[in-house]
Formats: sequence, structure tokens, C-alpha cells
Amino acid sequence: MPKHKLHIIKNSVIAIAMTLFFSCNDHLKDVNKMSMSANDPVGISDSINVKYTDSGRLSANLISPKMYDFSNRNFSYSEFPEGVILHLYDANNAQTTVISDYAIVYNNTDLIDLRGNVIAATPTKDTLYAEQLYYDQKKEWLFTNQPATYRSKGYVTSGLGFDSDKDFKKAEVLGVTGQFAVQE
Repeated sequence: MPKHKLHIIKNSVIAIAMTLFFSCNDHLKDVNKMSMSANDPVGISDSINVKYTDSGRLSANLISPKMYDFSNRNFSYSEFPEGVILHLYDANNAQTTVISDYAIVYNNTDLIDLRGNVIAATPTKDTLYAEQLYYDQKKEWLFTNQPATYRSKGYVTSGLGFDSDKDFKKAEVLGVTGQFAVQE
């Protein structure tokens, strides 16, 4: 083969190899994106038990059979499709327990959205029943603008919403629709 043709073939092979090499430089991210849908969680956890502390003191404990981690989103969150049990502790270690069929924890706002058969019970047996309840972790505050029923010492009160600190010391039923006395 003449030297001239060999030189053309050699340069063509080098040019093709360089084109392939430089065209593959940053497409790994695109390949990873194709393998995982933007709607999929980045992690799935089973049987979780997360404890939150404040100044070395246990302040909350979240228990759930399953958690989906959506921290890959711009507004990241964790979803608990099989419900949660949330224990909230005061300075004396007294426990308020909140349960629900479903929950979402919004990471950027520290807000927990509890939904479906929500029950919150204090150590003094005050109990709230609602279909949806929010818990603000920073303010340690429970609230809802959905119908709620609150049972406290001797009374059951129904209303259009509820607002309270986590210990129910400042509990208020909003838009009262009914109240009746009960014997303990």
C-alpha cells in the first residue's frame, strides 16, 4: 500500500477515535438520568426509627414501616406511605403520641404533614382526632384547618380546625361546631 494512502487511513482512524473520545466526556450524567425517572425516590427505607435530639435531650422519635426519600427534588421531602408513629417529648420527658396512616416531612420547612385517621394523645389523656394535622418541628406546634374533634378533661369539642402547642397546654378548637360533656 502506498505511503500516502496509509497516512490518510491513519489520520482518519485518529480523527474518528478523537471524535468518539471527546463526545463521551459528560454524557454519564445523562445516562444516569435515563436509568432513574425524575419521579422515583433516591432511596427507600424499611422499618425506620429516627430520634431527634435538642441540646442532648430526646425531643421526638419518628417510627415508620417504610420511607421514600425524595431529596433529589428542588423542594425535597420524605414520604411515609404506610403511616407513622411520632412521639414528642417535653422537658420532663412526658410523651405526646401522634399516629397517622400517611405522612410527608418537608425538609426545607421542617413541617410534617400527617394524613388519614390522625390521632394525637397526651400523657394526660387529652386526645385529638382529625383527618389531617401539621406539626411544625421548629415551633413545636400542631395545627389543622380541617374538621377536628378534641377530647379533654370532661368535654368533647368538634370544630373546623385545631391549633396547639405539642403538649396541648394551649389547645384551641377553631370554629366550634359542637361541644358536650362526658363523664370520665
